[in-house]
Amino acid sequence: MTRLSKSRIMSSLQCLKRVYLEVNRRELARYSKATEAAFALGHEVGNLAIRLYGDSRGVFIPYNGGSFTGALAQTEELMTSMFRAPVFEATLQFEGVLVREDVLLPVTGDEGDSWRVVEVKASTRVKPEHVHDCAVQAWVHQGAGFPLQSIALAHVDKQFVYQGGGDYGGLFIENDLTEPVNELMPAVPVWVDRAREAAEGPMPQVAVGQHCTSPYQCPFIAYCWPHDSDYPVSGLGGGRKKLGLWVVDGYRDIRDVPSSDITSEVQLRIHRVTMTGEPELLSGAREFVKALDYPRFYLDFETIGPAIPVWPGTRPYQVLPFQWSCHIERAPGVMEHAEFLDLSGDPPMRALAEQLIETLKPEGPVLMYTDYERTVIKSLTSMFPDLAESLQGIIERLVDLHPVTKINYYHPDMLGSWSIKAVLPTIAPDMDYAGLEGIQEGTAASVAYLEAINPATSQQRKEEIRRELLEYCKYDTEAMVRLAAFFTTTPPTDSG
Repeated sequence: MTRLSKSRIMSSLQCLKRVYLEVNRRELARYSKATEAAFALGHEVGNLAIRLYGDSRGVFIPYNGGSFTGALAQTEELMTSMFRAPVFEATLQFEGVLVREDVLLPVTGDEGDSWRVVEVKASTRVKPEHVHDCAVQAWVHQGAGFPLQSIALAHVDKQFVYQGGGDYGGLFIENDLTEPVNELMPAVPVWVDRAREAAEGPMPQVAVGQHCTSPYQCPFIAYCWPHDSDYPVSGLGGGRKKLGLWVVDGYRDIRDVPSSDITSEVQLRIHRVTMTGEPELLSGAREFVKALDYPRFYLDFETIGPAIPVWPGTRPYQVLPFQWSCHIERAPGVMEHAEFLDLSGDPPMRALAEQLIETLKPEGPVLMYTDYERTVIKSLTSMFPDLAESLQGIIERLVDLHPVTKINYYHPDMLGSWSIKAVLPTIAPDMDYAGLEGIQEGTAASVAYLEAINPATSQQRKEEIRRELLEYCKYDTEAMVRLAAFFTTTPPTDSG
């Protein structure tokens, strides 16, 4: 009988093919940097839960890899002991399904001793899949022969304000899910049987579609979605449901899809340009850029938004900038560069804002790519009211190159994406984010910054991170410079 974990049962609820691949073809999994960061965040939040729910008697059940035999035995010993204590990562098994309970708290009452389970999530609300998760947990707990008084889900309270001193009391909000879990529990054996049947093969034939990214990004997308063509159908963009239907119909390449099947204007444009094999550049891009005054400031921020606040006065997931890069074009071809990065571990936001105001001066367009920089500067106005007027002046000068690019430019190799990382190789082949050392995208930059300000990080490693962060952020603003130059120097395709 194939042993199943709770996570594999949850995978089977998303896609039966996914659980087969997790059991039999794990080498095919590909995890994005964002997914890896989410895993790390889950561990960090779980460790904090041990501090908040624990006491001097609390016991953590370690898993040393290879076998859960020791963890199962230690859990049973603790749960049957006369002197019961809180247990973290309690390991239970029933009918070949193994779970690890985040927080297991003893309950003593008139009706006898029991247990209360608290599952801890890094999210900021209860999601439908969390109830399914807890239902599997409760089914195994009770099936293993232990009473269960209640089961709750604890998630992060976005309104919590950290006061400092390591006091995170109040960070979590508990939601009692006992009633909805009890309603779902009769379905759990069915889920288990379906997951086990799928895991034991043959591989289920499941068409690709919306379930590939909901409720979680599947790590087997690269395997399941057709990618053996120059322009895979997924490059049409839009919802996975419609893309999946085209794949089911046998289309492997954007050029295979009949234009009569496409209703989205954006997808029709992608299809049309891909069919020609030539990029499209409309004259509107040149006109837009040429109309911009000098000096021009090309601005990009790097930020963190940790679930567990780092500095007093901040909230979970609050967007906090720690770095910026700015290329300054004083006149055509006259370029300077300025930057800010503070790895001292002190809150960098005020110094960052002050230096930004000083660098950008009171005039000239401030170019960005997408509206994120506006969001960041608005957050700074809230943090520092005495700087709000100057920061608001910068906001009023912001110019977004993303919508201009999306309206006026498309290259078949962009595969349906107008992100700067998709656009850049098509206009500046000599620039490639993959060639950067270490940090190549924003999630990695955030993770690296938090590593750098950790007191346990060596000075050598901190300097290595400093170099990588400065290079990466500078690359982002240089990319915008190259984009603006491309628009003004390349002949438009609609010029006649």
